Amino acid sequence: MSPRIQNCIDCGAPLNGRADKRFCDDYCRIHYNNKMKSGSNNLIRNINNALKKNRNILAGFLKEDEETAKISREKLLGNGFIFKYGTHSYTTKKGSKYIYCYDYGYLKLEHDLFLVVRLKTEHLDKPNFIKG
Repeated sequence: MSPRIQNCIDCGAPLNGRADKRFCDDYCRIHYNNKMKSGSNNLIRNINNALKKNRNILAGFLKEDEETAKISREKLLGNGFIFKYGTHSYTTKKGSKYIYCYDYGYLKLEHDLFLVVRLKTEHLDKPNFIKG
């Protein structure tokens, strides 16, 4: 039985070494994996990056010892906040709708002001917390 000749799955060069080897070098391995992660996954990665950025912006305006903070729309936008991305929302019994980016959220107030809040951990255990 003749030995099976394998080729690099990225560049097609013949492989030497282990029988289960897939790439000829680190460059081809990295190139192949980056190619696989681009395309359709690119949209998901961009949205996740925007969500994380939004969360960090909100967290930056809310001091650790504060429950809430008011911030203007202009300041949020100036820091790169993208309003179209949020992880979930919560509508109170009074009809106020909080939009969250993970554990930080905001509520639109009057005069282009927003109330920034931090999600309390006890809310995470409630099954009806996340509402559209």
